[in-house]
Amino acid sequence: MTGEDHSKRDAPPERILFEIRDNIAVVTLNRPQARNALDDAMRGEFVGVLDRIASDDSIRAVVLTGAGTAFCAGGDIKSMQQRLSAPAGKVAINGWRRQRRTHHAVTSLHALDKPTIAAVNGPAAGLGCDLALACDFVMASSSANFQMSYVLRGLVPDGGGLYFLPRRVGLARAKELFLSARRVAADEAVSIGLADRMTSPDKLVADAVQWARDLSKGSGPAISLTKTLLDNSLESSFEEICAMGAEAQAICYTTDEHRESVAAFLKKD
Repeated sequence: MTGEDHSKRDAPPERILFEIRDNIAVVTLNRPQARNALDDAMRGEFVGVLDRIASDDSIRAVVLTGAGTAFCAGGDIKSMQQRLSAPAGKVAINGWRRQRRTHHAVTSLHALDKPTIAAVNGPAAGLGCDLALACDFVMASSSANFQMSYVLRGLVPDGGGLYFLPRRVGLARAKELFLSARRVAADEAVSIGLADRMTSPDKLVADAVQWARDLSKGSGPAISLTKTLLDNSLESSFEEICAMGAEAQAICYTTDEHRESVAAFLKKD
């Protein structure tokens, strides 16, 4: 016996990498050998990281990217095969439970009350494209591409894209992208509004982090409340948004950030 600790050596690699760069969380999907396709374990790790970010007020914004040459190839095909090999009477209920886990992961990302940027470094297909669209903003590497590939697998879009994509590109274009399942290059993605900015591969994460800094300079509570109001604005009436805005403003009145800002402004005079 040498007393050597094998626990770290034998442990599987982390499927989600997490680091902080000047109060910006950089979250990396880390299954490069599978083009960062999401399996059940990866979904669980992803939700855990998002929960950690949500509870840490020192983190001001989030950048999501992928390890290796892909952003995310979508759902893991091996997991799909395992699902289909279940007894016939279990396929539907197992699929329903997996869908709930997927929706929990996408909802956790979309509902995060901090600015989120998808730094798409390569192919974003199926669920991978959904994850990018669940972020507030999409920055694409010039080598990135986007594909709503579900129909090629005999499936309907199930990761939020049916909600997110029409709101970005319009209903008719969303139908075309879903039904054709064609790849959209980075420059076209920017031109049609599927992505917001494009940059070179070597600058992608750095540019996304800088953009995240620019978006999160203001009051944290005000940013959180504004983002939440905007996310509800398309499904709410004018009166409902005004009412929610009044409640949010009342909260802002009580924050240290508002008090300090007013004092600093008046001091300049």
